[in-house]
Amino acid sequence: MILQKLKFRGLIHPPSFLVDNCHYLTIMGSVAYACNADDSDWDVYGFCIPPKNNVFSHLNGEIQGFGRQTKHFEQWQQHHIKDEESKKEYDFQVYSIVKFFQLLMDNNVNVIDTIFVPQECVIHQTKIGQLVRENRHMFLHRGFYQRAKGYSYSQLNKMKNPNKSNPRRKESIEKWGFDTKHASHVVRLLDEAEQVLSIGDLNVRRCKEQMKAIRRGEVSMKRIEEIFADKERQLEELYNKSSLPYGPDETKIKALLMDCLEEHYGSLSGAFDIAMVRADKAAIVLDEIKAVMERHGIV
Repeated sequence: MILQKLKFRGLIHPPSFLVDNCHYLTIMGSVAYACNADDSDWDVYGFCIPPKNNVFSHLNGEIQGFGRQTKHFEQWQQHHIKDEESKKEYDFQVYSIVKFFQLLMDNNVNVIDTIFVPQECVIHQTKIGQLVRENRHMFLHRGFYQRAKGYSYSQLNKMKNPNKSNPRRKESIEKWGFDTKHASHVVRLLDEAEQVLSIGDLNVRRCKEQMKAIRRGEVSMKRIEEIFADKERQLEELYNKSSLPYGPDETKIKALLMDCLEEHYGSLSGAFDIAMVRADKAAIVLDEIKAVMERHGIV
């Protein structure tokens, strides 16, 4: 696996548990959207499962909201990793499965895309990673539209304000007068929203030819603005007609998360038994402390 190779060579420094407990890694960015150049960076996203007591903090005797709280692992990221062997530059973002599921449930566009990329983009996948991909449609709801629209609007602003863009795109910005990469993402995001609302599915490469044309400077900034305005009106209608639910089915998604955790850890019944016992003991102790304080007139 790529993480093992790069860690062995000292190029990355993830948490000690992460590499052996990583369940899904996929290439994102321009490679996933099939509009990359030969020298494009590799943006790699994925998820891992932290140690059990990191996910179920009560196993450490911790009571949520009381006393010192453990800092839970949510994500590891490391950017601009230059690998001389492969002649590639990597950006990594690996989430805890809990954080990953939360972002999926919220229909975070970047994270939703990770489970809808073509299989050829997936560079590491365990049985748990496969289980998540197989159930990817479970996460889609109408909230995707608001997320994609907001993200698209931010890309539109960046397109029109090239001074805030990546310096590496300076040449193309000077040539065309706007940031064509941000412009291409405006169109992609609106297209993704249209797919989700109309068919409840997502092909992240559906508008790849249009994206390539935009990046070549064949579409004007004015035309991009017109596309945004037209699509915005169309998407409002699709939103009202969509058969998707307005929000996520949290119960169903939580059941899938628990299936993944049980597949990784084994049976979770003991963890919940301990949770109930410790919660009961904690409640008794707190009641006793409160009673003592009341006797001494402290409360």
